[in-house]
Amino acid sequence: MKVAYRIWIDHKGKVFGDGPQEILKGVEKTGSLHQVATQMGMSYSKAWKRIREIEQRLGFPLLERRVGGQSGGGSRITPRPKN
Repeated sequence: MKVAYRIWIDHKGKVFGDGPQEILKGVEKTGSLHQVATQMGMSYSKAWKRIREIEQRLGFPLLERRVGGQSGGGSRITPRPKN
């Protein structure tokens, strides 16, 4: 027997739970949403769509995205929004 629980952020409906947390922790570690999605067995477009949905509900961006090129693309966690 074990005790288990789940925590999520709710703002006009469930916004943020285990999956998005795993995505964001992975982006923080790797600097790549694409790499994290692949590691999780998820398509990049599905991961990006999920993050965009959360950003819309929260009203602020979670990720800063850099488009590829010679230096390569990537993502990073945005600074904490000021109240």
